[in-house]
Amino acid sequence: MTTWTDDELARIGRANELQIASRRPDGSLRPFVTIWVVRSGDDVYVRSAHGYANPWFQRALKSRDGRIRAGGVERDVAFEDPVPDIHGDVDAAYHVKYDRYGPRMVGTVVSPEAHRSTLRLMPR
Repeated sequence: MTTWTDDELARIGRANELQIASRRPDGSLRPFVTIWVVRSGDDVYVRSAHGYANPWFQRALKSRDGRIRAGGVERDVAFEDPVPDIHGDVDAAYHVKYDRYGPRMVGTVVSPEAHRSTLRLMPR
């Protein structure tokens, strides 16, 4: 199993935003979408700020495969479901990193709906 290097985790963790693209059935990449990203321990997580039905999120769920760019790191990744008990840690990471944008903005990624739209990014 491939894991993130310490350098990749640090660079992605410091990046304010991440670009994410899922793969089409033919293997080509869809256009990149810019979203927020957090690191929790040795894992990287993203959430859909616009809910479970957000098109980029649905495409990621369907493909389970894509590519990310953040902090000078570009990697192919698998989109995995998080373990159920991780949401508190991921919420805390979003608060630490993005609270400066105010409760209205951060609320979009720390709500119960946002928990439903959480993906763990695993390097390939």
